[in-house]
Formats: sequence, structure tokens, C-alpha cells
Amino acid sequence: MLTTVSFFDHIMKNTYNLRNIAAKAIHQVLEQGQSLSTVIPELQQRVSDKDKALLQELCFGVIRVLPQLEWFIGQLMAKPLKGKQRIFHYLIMVGIYQLTYTRIPAHAALAETVNGAISLKRPQLKGLINGVLRQFQRQQQTLVEQVNSVSCHLHPKWLLDHIQKAYPQDWQKIIDANNQKPPMWLRVNQRYHSANQYLALLQEANIEAELDENHPSAIRLLNPCPVNALPGFDQGWVTIQDRSAQGCAELLTPCDGESILDLCAAPGGKTTHILEIAPKSKVLAIDIDEQRIKRVKENLQRLNLHAVVKTGDGRLPHEWATGEQFDRILLDAPCSATGVIRRHPDIKWLRRNEDIDQLVTLQSEILDAIWPYLKKNGTLVYATCSILPHENSQQIKAFLGRHTDAALSDTGTLDKPGIQIIPETTGGDGFFYARLTKY
Repeated sequence: MLTTVSFFDHIMKNTYNLRNIAAKAIHQVLEQGQSLSTVIPELQQRVSDKDKALLQELCFGVIRVLPQLEWFIGQLMAKPLKGKQRIFHYLIMVGIYQLTYTRIPAHAALAETVNGAISLKRPQLKGLINGVLRQFQRQQQTLVEQVNSVSCHLHPKWLLDHIQKAYPQDWQKIIDANNQKPPMWLRVNQRYHSANQYLALLQEANIEAELDENHPSAIRLLNPCPVNALPGFDQGWVTIQDRSAQGCAELLTPCDGESILDLCAAPGGKTTHILEIAPKSKVLAIDIDEQRIKRVKENLQRLNLHAVVKTGDGRLPHEWATGEQFDRILLDAPCSATGVIRRHPDIKWLRRNEDIDQLVTLQSEILDAIWPYLKKNGTLVYATCSILPHENSQQIKAFLGRHTDAALSDTGTLDKPGIQIIPETTGGDGFFYARLTKY
């Protein structure tokens, strides 16, 4: 049996089949619990530059509309493929996705998908795969009409229930945004250009974009583009960061000369934003994940900024804070990530209902542990990329009940603390912020 590494070494020695690689990636996510953000970058190193974007489109696209594809296959096949043949189930999904959602000519999509069986050393399954895909072609219009009529929300029931309960008026809007491809937002480094100046540079490069009136550094691209096409990206003129995420450092209002903690800092977008606003502040960036800490250092290096970066557990600040207290703390807490599903559609299938209570407990433990490390009259911003009240307003309400020296600062009310943003199709991701002051 080939390992993942030897599998890819084998196919790369031959002419690789991109559909086969996509099916393997989807298999790793759905059967092995790995995330697309972990799987895709490694696989993209093994394909040609021209195929990298297509590989990402196929993998993210299949995961985004997974229940719909499962329903199609259920109508086309009497028995599901299981066990060692499960990889071919995902190969068929890749084929149906191409026929439904891409402009790839049908004959090319069919041929390449069917040939995926050869590189997986099961040429005897070519006939089955070809037959299912051609049957889908013949029935495509009817099947699409039928799947639409059964109201396929493309979310697991437990998550849909949570969203409908929390947002009885807006749940459909949230679901619709989650099911779209995400917009591409930029954060302009104001040490080099204003947002207006950088917008002019984008226009000179024939990149269509628009400013955001609520966030001084935010620009939305009307059509996503490769980062190497962005003027001055390698020189640190701009960073890829969603509009909502930019609100964290803005709400923190860091100042030069202050001691600032960025807790749960990886991959470093908020760390660098703090330093762009207050380049003479003293920033400590902490994250528990050693691999993701590398991304923090890479982002700092690209932007020519400096912070002390350490690996550490937010629940155990005595191990890395060495008694220091901070003027400001940004806690971007571990969460369900239900506000960024459009960017990470695998969240829908990797997350479980029971995870929510565990995350709420973890968040409260980190909050309680780090609070003593905030100076008197200091500011703590609690943020998540979640839309679930348990992790957000209810979490902060409980925290305020436990800590009499904590007060809400211009973000919500005591009954409903914090600012909750829901994902919007052309707007920002789902996000929550609460700003607290220590007395």
C-alpha cells in the first residue's frame, strides 16, 4: 500500500492526473479529518503553476456543495462505493462538479476524470466512472431542478439549527453568503500608501477594486487575483486580510510605546496590523501551534516589522509571560470558525455539534487566565470568527459576571455585549468583537 508521500512521488514520475489528486485531497478531508488549508498547499507544490488554481477550485468547490453532489450520486448509483473504493466516489464527485460548476469543456472533464482511475491503478473502474458521468450529463437538467426543489442548504442539520435559532430573520442571508466564493479583501499598509493611493495603483494595474468606508485600510477586489499581481506585495505594501478581521486591531487602538499581547496570533495578520498602526509598540505574539507560528514570522519578515514571537498555551501565561503585564491584549480566541465557512467550507464537515461546548470552555479558561496580565486601565479586545452566541455575547456576559474589575467599553450593552457581524456576500466575514477595560 502506498503512503501519501510515495503515492504522489509515483504519480509525479508519470504524467499526473489533476482530478485524481483532487479526489485524494477530498478523501483526506472527509475520511481522515484533515483541513483543506493543510492539504492544498502541499499538493499545489506537486502540480504545475497553471494547475494550482484549478486544483484549489475543484477541492474547495466539491467541499462547498458536498450534499448536492452526494444527492446526485445517490440518484445515479444503486450502491455507494465503500472501503478502498471510496476514493473513486470522490473522483466521480470531481467529475460532476466540473460538469455543473465550471467552464471546462464536458469532453475534457469526462476524459480527465475517467483517466483518474488509471493513475489510481484501477483501470477496470473506468467504465463505471464514465457511465455515471455520462448518465449525469443526460439527466443533468432534471437532477439540478430536483435537488433545488428539496431545498439543499449545503449545511449539516446541527449547524443549520444553531444558525436559524440565533438569527431567525437573517439565517437565509447567512447561509447564502456561506455558500458563495469569498470576496478578496486587502489591507493597505499605510506606512507606504493611503487606501486611495493604493486604489490608484490597482487601477494602473487593471485590477478593479473599491474602497470600504468603514475600514480605513480596506479594499475589496471585484475579482480575486494572484498575490504576485498586486503592486508592491513583496515589498509589504499590502496584506490579504478580510475586512472584518481588520476590525480587531482598529478596535484595539494600539499606541506607540505600549506593551501589547497578541494571543492566538497565527498566522500573523493581526500582529502585523497592530505594528502598522503602532510601529514603535512592543508586541508579543503567542500561538500554541508551532507550524502556524512560522507563518507569523514569515508575515513579519515580508512587512519588515518586529515582534517577539513565542509558542505558548493561552491558558498557561505564567509559562511565557514571565510576570509581565500588558497595556493592551488582543485575544483572537479559538472558535468554531462558523463566520468564515465560505473561506473554509470544510468547517461544515469537520466541526461537530459537541465541539461548541468544548470551545466555549476553552475560551473562558483563556480569558480568565490572561485577565491578570492586563494592566489597570488597560484594554482587552476579545474576538472570534464565529457567529454563534455561545462563543460570543454569552461568553462575554459570563466573563463580566465573574470579574467585577472588568467593564464593557463602547461595544454593545450589558444585556447583549459585543459587536456581532454576520457574513455578507460582498462584505466581510462573520466576526465578533468585545472591548473590555480593566478597573
